[in-house]
Amino acid sequence: MKHHQVVIIGGGPAGAACAGRLVGAGADLLLLDKSSFPRKKTCAGWITPQVLSDLNLDPSEYPYSLSKYQALRIFLKGIPILWPGDQYAIRRIEFDDWLLKRSGAAVKQHHVRRITRENGRYILDDAFSADYLVGAGGTHCPVYHALFREEHPRTGSRIAALEAEFSYEWKDGKPRLWFFDRGLAGYAWYLPKVDGYLNIGLGGDVRVLKKSGRTIQEHWGFLLEKLRGKGLISGPIPDPDGYVYHLRGPGAAYRIDNAFLVGDAAGLASLDMGEGIGPALESGQLAAEAILHQHPYTLESVSQFSLLPGWLGWLVAGKAGASPRIPTVYSRKHRDT
Repeated sequence: MKHHQVVIIGGGPAGAACAGRLVGAGADLLLLDKSSFPRKKTCAGWITPQVLSDLNLDPSEYPYSLSKYQALRIFLKGIPILWPGDQYAIRRIEFDDWLLKRSGAAVKQHHVRRITRENGRYILDDAFSADYLVGAGGTHCPVYHALFREEHPRTGSRIAALEAEFSYEWKDGKPRLWFFDRGLAGYAWYLPKVDGYLNIGLGGDVRVLKKSGRTIQEHWGFLLEKLRGKGLISGPIPDPDGYVYHLRGPGAAYRIDNAFLVGDAAGLASLDMGEGIGPALESGQLAAEAILHQHPYTLESVSQFSLLPGWLGWLVAGKAGASPRIPTVYSRKHRDT
């Protein structure tokens, strides 16, 4: 059995960010992932300028596809809002592989199925052991299921999503987001990317979907109808991939003894946009700092919102909030386009 100071399970942004900080400090670690990289990852791939800052990355230095948008077109129950400011999108199959290699971590392909603790060490499948264990394996992370699920379940809303990313010669390069369209407790998106790719998808609160009597598949049909009606897509579209994740919830536990949860394993997607890459990077780095310097592991510094200000963020999240000055809004003549 091979022993390491730290074992990280999951090689996505959270695990890679944690590994990069630990490797830079000289820690002995091994990163395990059930997949070999590069691997397909279902995700819109939207990243904020804060993500680039956290990575200390100049956009011009990123070696793969990076789409830049100068504004987002948001439709809130049909009310159009022009949201200015630079935003970016990557392709996860490229980004995750690049970030993991950048971390410098030793990586082994292994699907962890059993986790126990003996004499202060975490034992993984009787093959690996560690003093510290970091769960970065997403919603279905084995660290969460083995050590947290029973006594410390995630507290945030569970979101069901459908999404497709495919090669497409799009004509309209303006990204769009539709919140609460046709009663969806969430939002849908149209995200054209450089190098001839298009990402479309939607996500909604599972509990609200059940109460509404409509399925996420029905809402997918509504989205395709909308996109075709606006001339944004035509012809056959690939079947979508489905996945689930959790929004940030109150009072959740992210550490038990020397076991940590980061990223989607912790359920940290932002309340306004369901964005998980930023919280994944931040939580991964914070877990590394807690391990290296014996700091308390707290995620209070990780924002609950990734784009919208408090008043609009809470509105989108289904909360009551104040209503300060509303940002630039399209006139009605622009309609929902």
